[in-house]
Amino acid sequence: MNHNFESLEERQIATKEYFRNSFLHVTEDEVLLPDGHETKRVVVHHPGGVNLIALDENKRLLLVEQFRYCMKTTLIETPAGKCEPGEENVITAARELEEETGHRAKNLTSLGCFATSPGFSDELIENFLATEIEPLEELAKGDDDEFINLYFVTKEEAEDWVKTGKIIDFKTIYAIQYLTLNGLW
Repeated sequence: MNHNFESLEERQIATKEYFRNSFLHVTEDEVLLPDGHETKRVVVHHPGGVNLIALDENKRLLLVEQFRYCMKTTLIETPAGKCEPGEENVITAARELEEETGHRAKNLTSLGCFATSPGFSDELIENFLATEIEPLEELAKGDDDEFINLYFVTKEEAEDWVKTGKIIDFKTIYAIQYLTLNGLW
């Protein structure tokens, strides 16, 4: 097998949409491979999202627990949410922090993006460090279908929860590693 292609790009020849709703859509694309052969790729198109790495004044990480239907269990995660059309990601981050946790951040700093599942989805999540967080005087109205418990955890608790499998969410594990590797914890 030759591993030295001048270009690794796969070019779309045709596409067929299988599903669409207000949130995402799924296509099956016929693509031309670098060696001239053709194949099919299924793609879940996603509007993108934000992930909030929110620290309180005691350097505890703000986490949410919610039931994740696809997983058939509750997960403990960093607050996050999907991007709305035309909304800047920093605005999405501020809105999601307020809606999901009832907190506001004085500082929101972009930490860049990661691809969640590039083998089948085009979703990108932009990570934001949220510092100097404070509870809102009046709780923001979250989504009608979200039921959430809040936790503030120390570095030791977070690392233990990853080791014991209490935290399995990738964006949350990323947040814990980011804080540790950058000396923020």
